[in-house]
Amino acid sequence: MKAIMVMFDSLNKRLLSSYGCDWTHTPNFKRLSEHTVTFDRCYIGSMPCMPARREIHTGRYNFLHRSWGPMEPFDDSMPEILRENGIHSHLVTDHYHYFEDGGATYHTRYRSYEAFRGQEGDAWKGRVGGVPMPEHLHGRSDGYWAEQDFVNRSYMDTPEKQPLAQTFEAGMEFIAANHDKDQWFLQLETFDPHEPFFSHQKYKDLYPHEYHGKFFDWPLYQKVTEDAETVEHLRMEYAALLSMCDDYLGRLLDQMDRYQLWEDTLLIVNTDHGFMLGEHGHWAKCYFPFYNEIANTPLFIWDPRSKRKGVHSQQFVQTIDLAPTVLDYFQLPVPKNMQGVPLRDTVGADRPARRAGLYGIHGGQVNCTDGRYVYMRSPREGNRPLYQYTLMPTRHGGRRGFIDPDELKTLQREEPLAFTKGLPVMKIDTFGEYKQYEYPTMLFDLETDPGQEHPLEDPELEERMKALMVQLMKESDAPKEQFERLGLDG
Repeated sequence: MKAIMVMFDSLNKRLLSSYGCDWTHTPNFKRLSEHTVTFDRCYIGSMPCMPARREIHTGRYNFLHRSWGPMEPFDDSMPEILRENGIHSHLVTDHYHYFEDGGATYHTRYRSYEAFRGQEGDAWKGRVGGVPMPEHLHGRSDGYWAEQDFVNRSYMDTPEKQPLAQTFEAGMEFIAANHDKDQWFLQLETFDPHEPFFSHQKYKDLYPHEYHGKFFDWPLYQKVTEDAETVEHLRMEYAALLSMCDDYLGRLLDQMDRYQLWEDTLLIVNTDHGFMLGEHGHWAKCYFPFYNEIANTPLFIWDPRSKRKGVHSQQFVQTIDLAPTVLDYFQLPVPKNMQGVPLRDTVGADRPARRAGLYGIHGGQVNCTDGRYVYMRSPREGNRPLYQYTLMPTRHGGRRGFIDPDELKTLQREEPLAFTKGLPVMKIDTFGEYKQYEYPTMLFDLETDPGQEHPLEDPELEERMKALMVQLMKESDAPKEQFERLGLDG
């Protein structure tokens, strides 16, 4: 048995031809949809990058207990479980957060791994004083990240030298070397189309448009302040990088054809979250409510056991379901601490996987959806109390590294939680906050308002969604202060 997971970062479902977009050039995503079950109601769990990846390993929500951080000593890791059971798990990636403080313990869960450098502000090549840079519009126009990003770009004068291309080539090399072997899992994961939206002219030429402003391919995480021409330009920059992703996806699909891997290989194509490109007046993610442009993600699954393909599923699934799905495919038991469920019957027979789910970011809104209604619950004024529970005091954010000493001074010893396998943990005040708490609680009906433009005023429905949220939080072993800060009776 063999399995491949192709994972993109910040993949906006609404810009894929598989989901009805008619202006982006994504023929290979359309081709992929013809070979797979395409899920229309796949949702995130924990935001952003590494919290989502922890869910892919553990099949558990991250955001109720902890912010961005490493794998924990008590975590069940899907690729590690594969490795321990004689299945070769291999990671190829250009996602540089794996190798920073706040990541660092994920890649070593695999039997083998290969990494490529140079995405975003990755501290890769050293050029004292930097390199010449264009005059930026704003945002990442000064400081370390922009300087390092342009140093990195100076080593990528062709598309083939970009980390995305190198990552796919390495993944396809693994497939070529092992296509006739058995018992392996490949996770081919690229940072793109994450910002900055850097691509070469061959992809930009697919999206001709008028733009007379300063250099702009890296938005700040904030409300849109730019004019309509600039907004359109940034969307074209994203689309160009998306088409590069599509190009390399097509090369992998060619390899699936060449080696007849459709006969015996599970294929999952997914992302960690979406990205706001001016929708609802915002750029990016994290600092505002998780509208469906972020929360409702693309997911494609081919299961050679059922061979069901070319259909769209309306069943509600989440990121936490991916680890159980892979383990079940290799006929391994799913650990009891995994909240996700195997999707074999959902893919093969369109059976429901779950009735509802939670998603969010640590310290932000808690969101609940049943696939039709979305309830975004904001915390009370002050957003307190708020703690994180961990044995790994490193994180990512404005400051990359160890949790700040002032926060660590608040450390208390907490007795074992339901999923920590008897290990006590550190309970630490959370000082940093995302700005989601500044937004009101909102309720949407996706059937009548798919764009989430008109929040409902329906007290009876809100009470029902609130009760569902409380139930799901209890099932997720949410700490009592999460109920308190949200003003919920837990």
